[in-house]
Amino acid sequence: MTVEITNSLGRIDISPEVIATLAGGAAMDCYGLVGMASRKSLKDGITELLGRENMSKGVEVREQDGQTIIDLYIIVSYGTRISEVAHNVQDKVKYTLEKTLGLDVDQVNVYVQGVRNI
Repeated sequence: MTVEITNSLGRIDISPEVIATLAGGAAMDCYGLVGMASRKSLKDGITELLGRENMSKGVEVREQDGQTIIDLYIIVSYGTRISEVAHNVQDKVKYTLEKTLGLDVDQVNVYVQGVRNI
């Protein structure tokens, strides 16, 4: 799924990796988020905390029935309200992708993979 923007000068194609990187960067700006987690399944109950250079690996961009869906796999800070952090991440990612790319995001799903002390 690539985003295609066409104007009088030509066409611009934006890859899913770029969308994932923007979504991951927007999520990292939210209070209470320790980092992005790997999309792969948990190994022995331990999640892999991803660094800034590969945070897009914690984001999945997909299109289903004409809808754009973003799945985020996150690790939250201990002592924060998980529902508030997740809601803030949803709002921030949706807003950032719509304003930056003009992409109409239908769903932002947040999967909390762990809680860590900072």
